[in-house]
Amino acid sequence: MPDPNTTRKVRKKRPKPPPKAFGWREWAALPDLGVDAIKVKLDTGARTSSLHAFDLQQFERDATPMVRFEVHPRQRSAKGAVQVEAEVVDERWVRNSSGSRELRPVIETRVRIGEDCWPIELTLTRRDQMGFRMLLGRQAVRRRAVVDPGSSFRAGRRPTHE
Repeated sequence: MPDPNTTRKVRKKRPKPPPKAFGWREWAALPDLGVDAIKVKLDTGARTSSLHAFDLQQFERDATPMVRFEVHPRQRSAKGAVQVEAEVVDERWVRNSSGSRELRPVIETRVRIGEDCWPIELTLTRRDQMGFRMLLGRQAVRRRAVVDPGSSFRAGRRPTHE
């Protein structure tokens, strides 16, 4: 039993800083994939994040599942295309925007929005008819930020180097 005459230090909890707020669309980078700027839609209605991948080819390297694809970061343009190879960490059934289920490869990479950079999982698919080359789903922003549906580009405008 503790001695009642001894004083115990009580640690005060530091107040949590308010969560970072991003707009419903932001400029992002995928530094591990060599993508300096891509416009993303932050979609809390989507569980997983997805990236528009052209010429998707799955293969194995030393018994490790891999994927090779091309990213076109600019909407409605093949300009600035980036060739990517990445390890496939999973395959998942995802329901697309038209309601159909499709099996997609999943890769891990980092996303940078403004000054913040963190790891995410991305499913790869064709998004030809979609308004954004990339969706950032709720799992990717969970415990990191809130999404302000009334604003855009809170983390900054398009990088000037593109």
